[in-house]
Amino acid sequence: MATRWGLCGAGKISHDFSVAVKTLPPGDHQIEVIASRSLERAKEFAKNHGIPKAYGSYEELANDPDIDVVYLGVLHTEHWRVGLLFLKAGKNVLCEKPFAINSREVKDLVAAARMNNVFLMEAIWSRCFPVHSEVRRLLAEEAVGEVKLVKAYFGSPQLHIPRSVEKELGGGALLDIGVYCLQFVLMVFNGERPESIQATGVLLDSGVDESTVVVMKFSGNRMAICAFTIGTRLQNDAVISGTKGTIKVLGPMHCPTTLVVNEKEMEYPLPEPSLPLNFTNSTGLRYEAEEVRQCLLKGLKESPRMTLAESVLLTNIMDEIRKQIGVAFNQDSQ
Repeated sequence: MATRWGLCGAGKISHDFSVAVKTLPPGDHQIEVIASRSLERAKEFAKNHGIPKAYGSYEELANDPDIDVVYLGVLHTEHWRVGLLFLKAGKNVLCEKPFAINSREVKDLVAAARMNNVFLMEAIWSRCFPVHSEVRRLLAEEAVGEVKLVKAYFGSPQLHIPRSVEKELGGGALLDIGVYCLQFVLMVFNGERPESIQATGVLLDSGVDESTVVVMKFSGNRMAICAFTIGTRLQNDAVISGTKGTIKVLGPMHCPTTLVVNEKEMEYPLPEPSLPLNFTNSTGLRYEAEEVRQCLLKGLKESPRMTLAESVLLTNIMDEIRKQIGVAFNQDSQ
């Protein structure tokens, strides 16, 4: 039986997700519905992607009994409200990153998933890439000895994009791309809470961060450095330095195809898309779609690759970073 997907939101990321799902066997994955607040937009999306049903409201998707899981691809300022709609309707949900604006919202989503006994995962697609699987395997067998330092950099010029710079749209480098650097560090350190977090940042006039640098110290004197910016392009790589060598995830570190272990390079190519993509390496969204399918087949309510506890921790860390650099959203005072 194919996993039956319903897409919520007819924007750029939903387009790429749909293209990515088409690279998987149709006997395993089918997109059955696209829901948008605009029926016209939903119908156009359905036509472009060959999707059988189009809805002009999210409620119709929440009430559709013929859907196994909802992909939530709306703006992250809406994740809490729309996510709760689906979870309370008993729907399994794959929610785009960042999970929500702050820890309170994330905890609400997790509580709703548990109360309604449904699957929920934050779509940190990086975790599902073969490169990340290999990194976890190498760390488990201590291929580079004891890890001492992790660094992850991500810079992408996005000052011309409203959702990246406007506070009302949940803008800033941290929530959009910094989340990738932080999740990488947490993956390396097995979801451990850092002992200390020191962050400094440069804010835009709108009150969101343009550039932020974070230094974290973990138990056993292990360190992590993250730098992320929407002002310029960085190398966008991640490096794990151990007592016996180095693991490098070459850019783009959030959707990587190249891994270098002690100077030995390994390639993990992606399938070609059937339609033009909006974002880099987006056919790699296929990996998280397949991860969700495997979890549902096993009856799991969360993914071991990105547990709900780790999503809560990730958001806690981002809340602390925002506090230190002085970024506050309206949602923080609700």
